Amino acid sequence: MAKILIIDDERPIRNTLRDILEFEKIQVEDAENGQKGLALVEKMEFDAILCDIKMPGMDGIEVLEKIQNINPDIPVIMISGHGTIDTAVESLKKGAYDYISKPPDLNRLLVSVRNALDRKVLVKETRSLKRKVSDKSASPIIGISEPIMEVKSLIDKVAPTEARVLITGPNGTGKELVAQQIHKKSGRAKAPFIEVNCAAIPSELIESELFGHEKGAFTSAIKQRLGKFELASGGTLFLDEIGDMSLSAQAKVLRALQENKITRVGGESEIAVSPRIICATNKDLKEEIKEGRFREDLYHRLSVILIKVPSLNERTTDIPLLIKHFLTQVSESYGTAPMAISDEAINYLSHVDWTGNIRQLRNTIERLVIMSDETITFSDAKKFA
Repeated sequence: MAKILIIDDERPIRNTLRDILEFEKIQVEDAENGQKGLALVEKMEFDAILCDIKMPGMDGIEVLEKIQNINPDIPVIMISGHGTIDTAVESLKKGAYDYISKPPDLNRLLVSVRNALDRKVLVKETRSLKRKVSDKSASPIIGISEPIMEVKSLIDKVAPTEARVLITGPNGTGKELVAQQIHKKSGRAKAPFIEVNCAAIPSELIESELFGHEKGAFTSAIKQRLGKFELASGGTLFLDEIGDMSLSAQAKVLRALQENKITRVGGESEIAVSPRIICATNKDLKEEIKEGRFREDLYHRLSVILIKVPSLNERTTDIPLLIKHFLTQVSESYGTAPMAISDEAINYLSHVDWTGNIRQLRNTIERLVIMSDETITFSDAKKFA
C-alpha cells in the first residue's frame, strides 16, 4: 500500500486530503508544520508528499529543499491557496514534482498523486535494474587475498592482448571462470566463447570435435560438422584439461596454432581459423613432458602467459566472502531470503581442509542451507561440512 505524507497547517485541509486519499486505499500520515513533517520524513518512508507552500515558521519551499536533502527520490506536490505563477515556477525549479492550487480539484489532485506514485515505482525499478547490471559487470571472482588479487591483476593485463594463456591449478579452483573473464574483458567479448573439455571426449573423437568432419568421414558422420576451431574463429577457444589430450591430437593442434589453418576429418581443403586459445589443466605439464605424455613444442606455444589459480587452502582469508556469496546464490536459486550464519560457523568453515576447493565449499553451503534451521550454527557446520 502506498504511503503519503500531508504537511499543512490547516486541519480541515489535512482532513479533506486524508479522506480523499484513504478512499483511494492510500495510507496517510499528516503534520501541522514543516518541522513535524521533516521529523516524519526522517523516521518513515513515504511514496509521495503533499506540502503547503505558505505555513507559519518554515515555509513550504524550505521544507521542500530539506526533504530533497533527506531523500531526493520522494516526489513532492506543492499546494497553496495564495499561489501565483511565480510561486509555482519557483517551487518547480526547486524540485517539486507538481504544483496544485487550493482548493484542489479532485481529479487534478488524484492524477498528480497517481503519476507521482508511478514515478516513485519507476525510480525504484530503474535503480534495481542498474544494480543488477552493475553486479553482472563486476568480476565474479570473489576474494581479496593476495593470491587471488594477483590472478585478477593478470587477467586485467592479459585480456586486452591476443596472447595465448595457460591456466593451471587444482580441480575446483575456478580455472574456467578465469578463462571466461579473460574473454569478457577482451576485444573478442562479443564473439563466441567455445569450451572443449578434453578429458571428457574419447581420444578417437577429439579430432572431429576440434576440427570438424565431412559427411561420410566415418560410419556415424551422416552430415558435415563444424569443429570448435571454426566455431570459435574470431572469438575464444577454451581447451579445458589440455593435459589429457592424446599425442596425435596435440600434433594437429600444434599445426593449427602454427598455421592458423585446420582440415576437417575426411576433408582435403584447408580452412583459415583465428580463435584466441586459452587452455587449462590440473596437471604439471612439465612433468608430463618428461614422461613423454605432452609435447614440449605445444607447451611453449600455449604458455605465452601462465596464470596459476590458488587452491582454497592457499586463500583462506577469502572463505568468509565466499560463504556469504554462496549463501546468497543458493537462496536465490531456492527463492528464499539468504540464511544467516553465525561467526563461529564461519570461523570453523575457514579452517576446514578444502581438498575439493571452491566447488566443495559451494556444495557444503548448499547442504548447510538445506539441513540447518533459521541460522547456520557452529554445530551445523561441524556436522555437515
